[in-house]
Amino acid sequence: MLTWLVAGLFILEAGLHGLLLTALVSLVGLGLWLGTPYHTLRKFVFDGLAASMPALIIFILIGVVIASFIQSGTVGTLVYFGLQLLRPELFLPGGLLLCSFMSFATGTSWGTVATCGIVLMSVGQSLGFPLPLTAGMVIAGASFGDKMSPVSDTTNLAAMSAGTNLYRHIHAMSLTTGPCYLIALVIFAVLGSAYGAAPADPTAASALLAALDATFTVHWITLIPIALMLILGWRRVPPEAVLIAASFSALMIAWGLQGVTLATLLTSLYAGVSRETASPLLDTLINRGGIGAMAWTLTLAILAIGMGALLSQLNLLRALLEPIAQRIQRPAQLLTASTTAAAASNAALTEPYAAIILNGQVFQDVYDRHDIDRAMLSRTLEEGSTLTAALIPWTTTAIFYSAILGVSSLDYAPFALLNWMNPIIGIAMAWLGLGYLTSKVDTPSTD
Repeated sequence: MLTWLVAGLFILEAGLHGLLLTALVSLVGLGLWLGTPYHTLRKFVFDGLAASMPALIIFILIGVVIASFIQSGTVGTLVYFGLQLLRPELFLPGGLLLCSFMSFATGTSWGTVATCGIVLMSVGQSLGFPLPLTAGMVIAGASFGDKMSPVSDTTNLAAMSAGTNLYRHIHAMSLTTGPCYLIALVIFAVLGSAYGAAPADPTAASALLAALDATFTVHWITLIPIALMLILGWRRVPPEAVLIAASFSALMIAWGLQGVTLATLLTSLYAGVSRETASPLLDTLINRGGIGAMAWTLTLAILAIGMGALLSQLNLLRALLEPIAQRIQRPAQLLTASTTAAAASNAALTEPYAAIILNGQVFQDVYDRHDIDRAMLSRTLEEGSTLTAALIPWTTTAIFYSAILGVSSLDYAPFALLNWMNPIIGIAMAWLGLGYLTSKVDTPSTD
């Protein structure tokens, strides 16, 4: 199945929708051949979609958030101040830190990419930075915060699936993620200095600032929706409620401060923003969003989730992983196996949640047998699943990032430094005997 997806994407250069649909139909055929009734296969797919409904709803709400944040002037104000405050040589490291803070505070990389990501893409373009480079920086920062935040869903899920304490899990991750993050920060600083030293066209930024002034009322009030997202996210309010509250506040600001009519606001929630300004770059920035713009992403996610549900329920991956896990003899082999198995499961199941749960169940006893702290297992689950999800084109995460940032996952992947460096360095440290926690099983906790 993975061979078909990879060959179709890289050799045939076919669209992902068709590849996933044929993979889904093939799995149904395989299930029938194995003796599973059709109505059971159908139930597997529908149960998988039902379990993923919160993520699908977030897909829809992100379109609403983008449209409302643009109409309120929130995005415009952030771009305006970003252009004035960010020096070109500090753009990449500064953007990495900003996305890391936003994601750590809210516990969501998706919300960070949909807000800070859009702003930084526009600022970076006006400063002359290549779009794939900026997108990679945004995703690396958002992934760091999502991976390390105690309010992140994947952080809590990994600790729970491995049967370890949440904060011991975060400590175990810091042993590899901390050095990787510092390396990524240095590399982005070097790249930022290289691009910042190149002569930039000052007229592009000036024209964008003038167009922003003419189109929006630039005011601190427009930042209230962002502040609301940070506060509610930190208080662990459900993400759907956070997005709805932030969107509602943005709509009120758009109506009261920006003077946008109610009819225009309601229309933009589905159709997105449609304005013509004096700046083509600003037109590219603000003419987006809405539920309709998420249709490509949403339909692709539905197909991917259906395929992953069949792979999981037919126990095809478990049958492959369990014999491998039982043959492991050395601790370094174990950490390598659980990391690569998590990444492979991520590619097969198309989203990190199922990959984390599956591999947590498969490898728990093996870690206990080798007297390795289960926090090490939870660490490899995150490094193999949470981080690599952005790099595999057909996962729901990569689909979402590509749609929001307008850059193919194959183009931004080399610059998402943390996402590919962390698993590699984590495996290398295991073979060097570094960063080990060897203790008995912890008491699970997500407090």
